[in-house]
Amino acid sequence: MTERTSTTSGGYTGTEAYRRDTPTAWVGWIIYAGVMMITLGIFQTIAGFVGLFDHTYYHVRTSQTLLHISYNSWGGIHIALGVLAIFAGYALMAGRTWGRIYAVLLAIINATANLAFLNATPAWSIMMITIDALVIWAVCVHGNELALDD
Repeated sequence: MTERTSTTSGGYTGTEAYRRDTPTAWVGWIIYAGVMMITLGIFQTIAGFVGLFDHTYYHVRTSQTLLHISYNSWGGIHIALGVLAIFAGYALMAGRTWGRIYAVLLAIINATANLAFLNATPAWSIMMITIDALVIWAVCVHGNELALDD
């Protein structure tokens, strides 16, 4: 009798729990998502400090933004989102399941906040929303690649 070995793509494994012993090349996407969350957090923090300390930087009056709050308030929101994004990036690179969920939720909130800030800084907001979308995609599609048991 000959022994048969079958190979699968890993997409469907039946009823057995599937766990890779070695990481695949897709791990790079999760590392990318973690690094981008940290970068996004740094960018958001810088934008927050600009909103707090340079009131002439944004040339749109707060009455023309989606939410009518002062740039000091926007600065505080962006700083808080930035610090939370840096934390999410480290959690992603640590391979924690809760970090993946947290990163996706934070990226959704961050994209929404930047959409609300779109009128004040269009290019910046579009760049941040794009980074958020890439992070969400990388984590949702390839999140299990770096997963550790929590």
